[in-house]
Formats: sequence, C-alpha cells, structure tokens
Amino acid sequence: MAPTSVYLLPLLDNGAPDVPGGHSYIHLPPPTEPSYVLRFTIDGTSSVCRHGTFCTNMPAPGDKFERTKFREFKLKPDFNRSIEIDVPVTTAGAFAFYTKYTPLPEFSTEEVSSPAPTKTPTYYVDVSPSLAVRGETLPLDGLSIFSILSKFMGSNPQDWDKHFKGIGQRGYNMVHFTPLVQRGISNSPYSIADQLVFDPKYFPNGESDIERMISHMEADYGLLPMTDVVWNHTANNSKWLEEHPDSGYNLTTAPWLESAELLDAALLDYGKKLSQHGMPTTLNSVADLDKIMAGIKSKVIGGLKLWEYYVADVERDAKGSTTAWREGNASTRSGSAHALDGAQSWSLKQKADWIVDHALTGNDMLGERFRRRVRPEIAASLLTATRGSFSKNADEEGAFLEMHAIMNEINAAYYKEYDADVAVIMDQLKNRIKYLRLDDNGPKQGAIGESSPLIESYFTRLPKNEKTSKHDPRSLALVNNGWIWAADAMKDNAGSSSRSYLKREVIIWGDCVKLRYGTGPQDSPFLWDHMAKYTRLMAKYFQGIRIDNCHSTPIHVAEYMLDQARTINPNCAVFAELFSGSEGTDFVFVKRLGIAALIREAMQAWSTGEMSRLVHMHGGIPIGSFMLDETSGADTKPGAVDERVHRIRQSNVHALLYDCTHDNETPAQKRDARDTLPNAALVAMCACATGSVMGYDEVYPALVDLVSEKRQYVSQSSEEDVNVGTGPGGIGGVKKLLNEIHVRMGKEGYDETYIDHRDQYVTVHRVNPETRHGYFLIAHTAYPGYGNSTPKFEPVSLGGSRAKTVGVYSLEVDASQAAKDKVNADKAYLRGLPSQTKQLDSIKVEQDRDGALISITGPFPPGSIALFETSVPAAEHADGLDKYVTSGARDAFQHLALRHLNFVLYRCEAEERDISDGRDGVYTIPDHGALVYAGLQGWWSVLKDVIRENNLGHPMCDHLRQGPWALDYCAGRLEKLAHLKGYEELKEPAHWLRLRFNAVNKLPSYLRPRYFAMIIQTAYNAAWDRAIAQMSEGVQHGPDLLKRLAMVSVQMSGYMKSASLYPHHQVPCLAAGLPHFAVEWARCWGRDTFISLRGLLLGTGRFSNAREHILAFGSVVKHGMIPNLLSSGKVTRYNSRDSVWFFLQCIQDYTQMAPNGMTILKDAIKRRYLPYDDTWFPWDDERAYSKVSTVEDIIQECLQRHAWGMSFREANAGPGIDSQMSDEGFNIEIHVDWKNGIVFGGNQWNCGTWMDKMGESTKAGNKGYPGSPRDGAAIEITGLLYSTLKWVAEMNANGQYRYDGVKADVPGGSITFKDWAAKIKDNFERCYFVPLDASEDGQYDVNTGMINRRGIYKDLYRSGVEWQDYQLRPNAPIAMTVAPDLFSPEKALHALSVIDKNLRGPTGMATLDPSDLNYRPNYINSDDSDDFRTAKGRNYHSGPEWIWPTGWFLRALLKFDLMRRKTAEERVESYQQVTRRLHGCMEMIKTTPWAGLTELTNQNGSMCNDSSPTQAWSASCIIDLFHDAQQMSAEWEEESTTQKMNGLKV
Repeated sequence: MAPTSVYLLPLLDNGAPDVPGGHSYIHLPPPTEPSYVLRFTIDGTSSVCRHGTFCTNMPAPGDKFERTKFREFKLKPDFNRSIEIDVPVTTAGAFAFYTKYTPLPEFSTEEVSSPAPTKTPTYYVDVSPSLAVRGETLPLDGLSIFSILSKFMGSNPQDWDKHFKGIGQRGYNMVHFTPLVQRGISNSPYSIADQLVFDPKYFPNGESDIERMISHMEADYGLLPMTDVVWNHTANNSKWLEEHPDSGYNLTTAPWLESAELLDAALLDYGKKLSQHGMPTTLNSVADLDKIMAGIKSKVIGGLKLWEYYVADVERDAKGSTTAWREGNASTRSGSAHALDGAQSWSLKQKADWIVDHALTGNDMLGERFRRRVRPEIAASLLTATRGSFSKNADEEGAFLEMHAIMNEINAAYYKEYDADVAVIMDQLKNRIKYLRLDDNGPKQGAIGESSPLIESYFTRLPKNEKTSKHDPRSLALVNNGWIWAADAMKDNAGSSSRSYLKREVIIWGDCVKLRYGTGPQDSPFLWDHMAKYTRLMAKYFQGIRIDNCHSTPIHVAEYMLDQARTINPNCAVFAELFSGSEGTDFVFVKRLGIAALIREAMQAWSTGEMSRLVHMHGGIPIGSFMLDETSGADTKPGAVDERVHRIRQSNVHALLYDCTHDNETPAQKRDARDTLPNAALVAMCACATGSVMGYDEVYPALVDLVSEKRQYVSQSSEEDVNVGTGPGGIGGVKKLLNEIHVRMGKEGYDETYIDHRDQYVTVHRVNPETRHGYFLIAHTAYPGYGNSTPKFEPVSLGGSRAKTVGVYSLEVDASQAAKDKVNADKAYLRGLPSQTKQLDSIKVEQDRDGALISITGPFPPGSIALFETSVPAAEHADGLDKYVTSGARDAFQHLALRHLNFVLYRCEAEERDISDGRDGVYTIPDHGALVYAGLQGWWSVLKDVIRENNLGHPMCDHLRQGPWALDYCAGRLEKLAHLKGYEELKEPAHWLRLRFNAVNKLPSYLRPRYFAMIIQTAYNAAWDRAIAQMSEGVQHGPDLLKRLAMVSVQMSGYMKSASLYPHHQVPCLAAGLPHFAVEWARCWGRDTFISLRGLLLGTGRFSNAREHILAFGSVVKHGMIPNLLSSGKVTRYNSRDSVWFFLQCIQDYTQMAPNGMTILKDAIKRRYLPYDDTWFPWDDERAYSKVSTVEDIIQECLQRHAWGMSFREANAGPGIDSQMSDEGFNIEIHVDWKNGIVFGGNQWNCGTWMDKMGESTKAGNKGYPGSPRDGAAIEITGLLYSTLKWVAEMNANGQYRYDGVKADVPGGSITFKDWAAKIKDNFERCYFVPLDASEDGQYDVNTGMINRRGIYKDLYRSGVEWQDYQLRPNAPIAMTVAPDLFSPEKALHALSVIDKNLRGPTGMATLDPSDLNYRPNYINSDDSDDFRTAKGRNYHSGPEWIWPTGWFLRALLKFDLMRRKTAEERVESYQQVTRRLHGCMEMIKTTPWAGLTELTNQNGSMCNDSSPTQAWSASCIIDLFHDAQQMSAEWEEESTTQKMNGLKV
C-alpha cells in the first residue's frame, strides 16, 4: 500500500504559516484518492495555544464546503511536544484558516487581568482542481487552451463542429468560449443582455444544445470547455435593469455621483450644441480642440458651479454659528473643550483648523452641494472662547464677521482642491478627445455629431416607460463600467471615496452598466441572486471559467460567486484576467479566490529580451533546482508511520500564458508576422497552462474587433486533417507538434527549465527532474528590423546529454500591404495572411562522450525554430537516480554510536587538525569561505538555505559545478576516519557515500549541486535520526528545539588526540565550546563540564558518558576541589571555588536520573593525587593513581576539606600557569562561618567563580585586576552547598551514605549534614535578601546606604568590597533552582521578576544590572583602549548577555511561578511565559551555521564576534529546563489523576 502523502505546514508563534518566500501563498495539488493530508504543526506552548482554537473551513471527508462553516480544533498546550492537526484534503478550492486565542498577559507577580480574546489574520490554502480528459488526468500545466468568439463561428453545429475538429487535431485540449449567453445591443460578447439565456441564434434549444455540444467536444475531440463569467457589468439594454435600477450605481444608491452625472449631462449637451457656440465639429488640429476645451471650462464647468460640491456655505454657517452663540447653545464634543485654551490669541488659521477638527461635517464624500457644513453649537463654543458668553453688549456683528472670515479660511483649501480636480478633468477630457479624433494611433472618429458624440457618456440613462416610472427619476442614470490606468484593484472606483467619474479618469465602456453589489446580498438582493444563478449555470456545463476583469470585481463578490460555482462543480478550474499592477494584490486575489492561473500575454513583450524574460518567469524552476522534500521518499525511519512528508515550498502565482489573446494585436501588427512561429514555440515550452486564439495559427493580419466585426472564421485546420509537418495556411501542423510536446511535459512533470537569450535568439531547455529527459528549443524571433539574415549563433553544448532532432521549421509570410488589403477585402470570412511553414536543413548535432553540440550550419532566418529531444544517459538508473541516491542511508548509518556520529556530523577546524595530526581541516569553498564543520553539519548549514531559496548561484553551487572535489572530500574523509581504532563502523557510511557520489560524478556538471545536496541531505537526516534514536524518550518525542539542543551533546563530545579525561588513555570528552575550546588544555573544563553534564548527557540519556566524566574528575580531586583546567589530568589547576559544587550537584543528579544511579557511589576510582593530601606531583609519578577511593569517599572528602577550611597557594604559581594573575591571586582561601554555615572564599585578586575574566591590559592599567572577583560567599555556591548537604543527609538517613557529618571547629568537634544544612537555611534570607521596604532593613544583614535595587537577593555575601554584594547579576536563579526551599516563594518570584525586567535579553542574561555604574554591555576582547573597565575585554561579565544563565533563570521562573498556580489553566500560563522567553534561543539554533547556542551576545542580543558560537553549557541549561518541565508535567498529571480518583475537582 502506498504511503500517505502529508503536506507539512508549520505555523509560527503568531499563527502565520511558516513558508519560504515572504508571502503566505500556499498552493497544493489536486485532491487524491485516498486523500492526502495537510498537517498544521505549531509549538505546544505557542502564544496562540492559550485558550487556543484552530479554525478552518476545509470540509471534513464527506462534507460539502461552506465558507462560513469552520471546524474547530482545540489547541491543548504542551511544553514538551509540537501540536499536529491533520486535515484530509478532499476537495479543490480556496480554504481559510485562523486561530482564536487569548493573548498571554505580561508577566507579573501581582494578579493581572487577562487580555481580551482575539484571533489571528485569516490565511488561505488553495487546492488545485482535478481535471481529466477522456478519463486521463490533465494537470494545469498540461493545458493548451484555444479561445474562440462564438459570433464568428458560423452556423452551429455544422461550422462549429469543423472548427472543434481542427482545434482538437492541433493538440489543444480545452476550448475557451467567450460568453455564449445573450448579447446586448452592441453585440459585444462581454456586454451581456441576459445572463440566464444562451444565445438562441446558436443554441435554439438552450441548455440541451449546450450539453450536447460539450459532450461531443470531449468524446470526439478531447476538448474540455471553458467560458467567461462577467460579474461586474451588464449590457446597457439589459431589461432587468429597468425593474432593478438599484443593481447599479445611480444617484439614489450612490449620491456622491451627483456632480459627476451633472458634468456628464452638461458635456453631452455642450457637444450637441458646438455649432451654436461657434465651435468646430470636425477637429483638424490641436488648436481646434483647444477652442472646444476653452468652451468646456467656461461654459460647462463654470456654468455648473461645481465648486459648490466642495465648499461649505459661508453665509449659512456663519449665521448659524452666530445664532447658536447668541442663544447660548454652545457645546463641545468630548475631549475638545480643553483644546480651546488660549483661543483668544489664536490666528485665523488656528481657528479654522480647530473648526475643521471639531465642528466640520460632510467630509466623508463629495455629495450634494454645500455638503460640508459646520455644526453651529460647536462653532459657537469657539466664539464663546474668543468673545465670552453672549450678553446685551456683545458684538453680534463682529462675531458674524469673525465666523465669516473663518469659513472663508476653511474654504480656501477646498477651492484649491476643486481647482486641482478641474485641472484633472480638463486634462482627461482633452487627452481622450485627442486620442479619439486626432491621434495617429487612435480611431479618428471624424465629425462630432449624434452618432459620434463629443464625449463617451459615463452614464446609461434608462428609458422612461411603465417599468421605470415606478422608480425615483434620480435612480435611472446608471454609471457605466470602464477601467483606469494603474488603479488600485481593491478600491471601488465608483465608490464614495473615489472621484474618478467626476475627474473623467475612467476609460468607459458605454455599452456596459457597472453593477453595484454593496457589502453583501442584503444590499442588492436581486442582483446577487441573479448573478449566482448565472454562475451556477456556467459551472454546470463548463469545466473552467475565466473571470473577466477580475481586477474590477469586488473580491467578496467573486468569493461568493465562486462558492456558487464550486457547489455545482468542485473541480471547476478558475482562470482570471487580473491586471492589478501589483504582485501583492495578485496574491490576495489568487489565494482568496483559489484562482488556478492568471492570464498572461506573450504579445506584451516588445523585444526578444523581454520575451526571454516572460519565458523565464513562466518557464518553471531552473535546471538542477533544489526544490526537494527533505524526505526524498526512498528512506523511511524504522518503525515510523508509512508517510511521505512534503514540505510546502514557496509558490509563485500560476499562469495561463497566451501566445495571443482575443484582446491582443497580432504579431503582424506588433512585431513581424513571422514571429507567429517562434512566439508560439516559446510559449509552448513554458511550464504553465498555455493558450492561443482563433486566427493566431492562421496568421491573421490584425486584431479582430469584438464589437464591429461581422465576418466568420475560416481555417485550413478546420477544413482538412491536421498532421505534424509543414505546409500552407499558417502554422497548424507545427502547432500540433508544439502542443503535443507541451501537454506531455505538463503531464509528466517537466518542471525544470533553462532559458538563454542571445541577441535575436532564445534557447529553452525544459527537462523532467527525475528522468532528465527533456526538450530543447532554438527560437529565432522576428521583430521589426531583423530582416532575413541568420545572425551568428554560437554552438550550444549540452554537457552529458544526448540530443535528437525533432524538427527544424521556418515560417514565411507575405505581409505586404497588398496581401493585407486582399485579406481584408473578403467581406465574408476572416482570413490569415498568405503563409507557409517550411522544413529547414540547417542544424547540425554532434555527439561525443562529453555530450551534444548543436550548431546552426545554414539559413535559419527570423521566424525559425529548431526542436530537439534530449536525455542524460548517466541519469538512467534502473530505479531512477533520485531514488538511488536517497536510498539505503539508514541502513548504512544504523550501527553508528554517538561517538561515531560526532565525526560524521561535526568536528571544527581545530578538532579535524587534531585527529589528522595537522593534515586535514574543514573544507573551504571559494568565494564563500571555510565551513564551520568538516562533517555533514558543516555542509548542511550552508545547503539548507541554498535549498530553501533554490539559490543555484551560491558559491557552493559554482564550486560543485567546477569539479568533484567536495564529493571526494566528504567520502574520503570518512574513509580515512574508518581506519581509526574503534571507528571501523564508519566504513559503511563511507562506502554508501562513495557509491552515490560515483553515480553523480557521471552526470553533467550542472546537475552536480542538485544531487550532491540530495545525498548530503539524505545522509544528514539518517545520521541525525540515528543520533536521536540513541537518546532519551523525552528527547525522541520532544519538540524540535529540544532535539536540536540534544544534538549539541553529539557536537561537544568527541574523541581527541590532544585531550582526554585521563593522561594515560584517550576517551571522548566534552568540549566547553567550539571552536575556541576544542583541543588540548582548552577543551575540557571542570566548571563547564559539570554545568553542562546534566543537560547534555543526563538529559539526553547518555548515562555512561556522564558516569565517565564524573569518575574522571573524581580521580583528580585535590584540596577538596576539582580542577577547572583538567589538561587530561596532567597539569591540573585548582583555582575555581564553584566547580566542585557543580560537580557534586551532578553526582546528585546522576543518582536521581540514571537507571540504578545510586550504584555510582560505590564505584572505585584510582586517585591522581593522594586523598586528603595537597602534595602536587607529575601524572607519571609512582604515587599517581596508587590509591583508590569510592565516589562516596570523594564526596565526603570534598565536604570535609571545606568544613576544615583551606588555605593554599596554587601549585606552580606564577606566569607559567597564568601570565595575567597578580601574585596575590594565586592564594586560595576557603572557610566556613559556623555561625551561619556558609562557605566563604577568594580575594579581590582572583576570581573563583564562573565570572572569571582577569584584566590583561598594561596600557589601561587593568592587568591583574579581576573583572568580577566575587569573593566572599557567592549566592550560587551557597545554594549548591545546601543542595548537597540536604542530599547527603537524606541518603544517610536512608542508609545509602555512610557518613552523617563532618569534623569541624564547632562545639563537640563535629556537625551533622542535617544540622549544617539547617544553619544555612535559618540564616540564608537574613544574609542575602534585600527587602522591598526599607523599614524592614533591620531584619536583614544589609547596609541601607549600599542598596541600589530592592526586592532582590544579593549576588555575594561579605565580599571584600561591600557594594559588590548588592550588584544585580543572574546568579541567584541557580540557587533558586537547586535549593528552592532556601527562598520564600513570594520573595523569590518578585526577585525573578526584577531579573526578568532588567537582565533578560533576547537570548541571554545581562551579567550586570544596566543601572550599575560598571555596566559595559559590549565585549570586544581585542579592545586596546586605555579604558580600565573594557580594555582587553575586562567587561566580559559586566553586562554582556550570557546564554547559559537563561536556562537557570527559566528553570527558577517555572518552578516558583508554578508554586502559585492552582489550576491547570494557570499552570499552562507558566509554561507559556517560559516559552515566550525561549524565542531568541529557538531562532538562534535554527539559523546559526554552528547548530548550537552561542556563549554570549552583546547588548540586546547583538552579535559578539569574540563569543564562542556554540557553547556546551548554553545548550545544556535549556535542555535542563525541558527536563524540569517534563518532570513537573508528569507530577502534575499524577497529582491530577489522584485527585480525580478521590473525587476532587481539578
């Protein structure tokens, strides 16, 4: 059984579709049986999931589509999953979707009101119609459409049948009929008198004749029917208008047209009386026209007093305002009274502006005369403000004059507006009359008179009769339809906001009345009903409909009518004549209406170059394109659901490209008649639906006039059988061949095209991307001036291809004036110019092992074409090359462990050099640069964007076309690595790559990028899936972000020659970050390892790796500490006071997270140094590794040494181990204050915590000065200490840990862990909390004068410089996470909110409060200034935003926020607040080529060039967050289940 096809549509956090290309046009293939699935996916805690409901009107299987019927899918938030909504696609059309949700409120520790529910914008999915001819599927791109005008077809059925036969024999498969219903008085097919009656001249039996004709067309000639629908106008003599004049725009339905109608009538009257006015009636010059225009301005426009439609009545409004003032009726609108302050001193302009803003009405449209008016009571308030309230002594005359002046000031602007519009009116009238009467390219209508009026009327005036007498006379003048240059397609040019009819901007169709639909059926019930019946009638019989003047049709009307059509025929193919002038507007129409294709016209091209551009636009995607599904279909995951997942790609609007339409001038008019053949061939080579018109193949001399022409069609193709070949009477025989090729290419998916413009020539190569079979065209175009010669044509080389000549043809046409006169002299028939197609013998094809070389060797004049069939022998694989190169990868990678996958996927430059002893590094692509990894991720990081954008011009693609070096590198690298001991498993994937690349190397070089990408993509997916499959269930089934983060564990853990966990043998070890911390001593750090271990190793299920790191660092414990610099255990350095506490926390985490984790406590470890002995000796000294301790003993040693206190100087202290440190900095002091149980340590000359940047600049004087010494008791160390004490106390109580305490300088000489922990808890908030209320300072150990922020926890306690204690830094959340019971929940949550507002950046956490005087947020390590704070990057931790604290902050926020949440809904909000704050990390890991999270950013998330671009702890701490969330969710579910079982309401 075939796999289910799934089209994947990810949604962004705001509910918008995540589709490449910057627009939301989503185009899907026709419905299938069984149905394919559209899968919407969204992150489980996306913003729109809050009270979220996903809504779509895509019907359920078995249901009919209803536009307003939306199915609802509740979005159940889930922090650990993505939500998937599967919608089977069962019918074609345009479907909407949106999401209703309640926005997430801003985070607050107080109760906040929930925002009002809202919804996303509406988005659309278009599903193509399913077409078939004689039972055979016909894709849209396989359509070849032929347009005919029924009035020229002759008698039906005799003449019509002959024409159908000729059309079918020429290879067309759809006939486009201009409207077949009853025409209006003008006899234009598009001026329809009765939409519901088929033309009785041709269809005397109405629908039965139509049905018989259409059945005959398909059965006998393989032709589908298509017709126009005309919705935006009707014939000016449509009888139903007399009963329903409200269907149009008249002076009752559109009163704003009053001035336009008045002007139109006056112009008509003036035109009739030209002689009376002494004006010429025959125009012989522009001077004659100027005389008439002068008369229009003075006698028509001036006489109409049109300015009265613009201005306010000064006398009326001045008098009314003064009267209201006198009578005490002054009042103001809400909010405007205060705006009168100081009005007594205002200028006239200020007063006028106030009146316009507050008192003027009638500004909404140009309606009746003096529509603009002032509300007298409001204007009176201005008089009150300037003159005081009216009294006996008030100057009423002065008030009137003041208002009079104000009104004149107001009107001044409107007179300017009027003058500007009159200028437009005059300009439009003059240009139109000039075109019609004088211009050489115009119709030169002749004398002005009754039959040829001065102007074309903008209105149809209905006759006065019994029917019309029932209506208001103002309703009988109806606006005619027309078009406007560069008009906004979304604007009604007869609407109240438009003055186009007044300004005479409309090029009018005098035989068509513009229809007024309003906002819905309620505004014009008859019209909506009538046109819906008409639409259903057309859909009943015609497989396709063409929306005439779609750009002038209100989009809501078109939506409604198409819904009507699709209720009759769901697979009705909709085409549209849409000339909006805006690609964005085109998209709006297409996606909302489900338009299958927009009509485009090849005859609009004015040159060979422009024609080449049109073909390029509609030719398909480039040859060798990357438009691939990320799952190519050959490999499936073991045990996976049998699905073929397609990623929805960017789609352009589909086209129906005509070589010539019934509205276009012919090649004989616009170009050279001989261009009929190359133009047709170029159109046929396009990867879209194509069309032609009767008369084009016959080489008509000119455009046929739809209205006035009365002759009938005649075509040689209609009189005799049509065979492929040459002959007289047009291009019918060659067109048959072109159509056959076009239809085949459309049916078989020849989607890739290469177009080349060479002077007068255009070459097109279109191929099937899977079989590589193709067709190649050379077209010698014919434009004016090209003559009869054959310009030089450089031979075309088709590398790696075979080419076989299909045909070489030329068109000869007698286009002389005599020939045209003879053709036009035939009063009965429309005939083409004398023409002849001929076969040429002027093409040579040379074939060798490198491919085909095609040359022009003889005459090949303009109007010639050469067609070839091509193939690529190397692509002719038994199973298909695409399938071969994308199959078998999962089997090849199935035995790889994660350590192998580190080599396969990653390895930065330093790592690659390390393993190859300096011989090999990452790959460098010319003009692009070095890849970040040698493994597949390095290639995929570049390729994923190249594929997404189909960027064949990328330097990588150029490089791949130039040679096979990249292919050899990828396969050869794994072949070499497979010889390493323990990495023999790499042989299989190396062999798989080599075989696939060998197949690709046989292909033409232009295909190498495509197939290289397919292979890399397939291998990458197989390696990725193999890695994920070896990780924890939480990762395997978690969201995409968690998987990406988990892969950082593979990235960071690898085998090195220069670094290991042990000095005497090599094992994989964690890197702190890449590429800065990749090799030798810089790779493995104690602090970084144990901040990273929980997430990267425990959280991913890599328990053995975690255990190895714990045991290795346990082996080098000394001074009760682990080294920060491990150096493989050779030269360890003990200068970090916090590392051991992260180490002990990880052992605790291991015991709780790993299966049988408690057993680690009994693991025996050989000690690098002697237990409880601080003596340093080399790693190969006989004492090294001579003693053994258990993990339990090592834990105890660490605690005991701290309890005793330590004072030591680092071994080998001096410049040899740290050239920046001052001498005092090498002295390490650690002790416990037994009054509170807190561990203190460090001094102002060293930096024993993670904020460990040492000043390095002699120039700035900061060398030896730590950027942040953090001596005293750092809050995170106190939290980690408490966590450890509480843990060991609990284990001891449970009999799992044999020690109950430590010896210490306390009464009795010892203290239990339980008591030590209690001391800390009892004193913690007193020592660290800074109260919100200063009156509470006495309850805490604070110095009020030092406090900068309140309601926070100190960063330090009793440091060497007191003010440093009070700095706001992101360290308290670490303590909150590991030791939440040290904190009062309310205080902790408030402190977190302060951190959230002040430290949280887009991705990281600012390392210092922006209000701190030392805040310096931009880290530049190379800074060689004399600035003490920033030189040489001393501000590393003084403001730059580090990523890893984000994880701890969000863990703490989630933990403490959940404590106050009582309901499931409230808890979801906590998760969503956290998710909102992860957005920056999500974007970073998706977009960075390093596929990780950077070490830090500068201010507001800006890039820091000195940051390590992927850092272990940055990713790890976010994984920790996911693990916590999974645990908390599980606990909540368990608690909820228990409560339900106990009958409690949750």
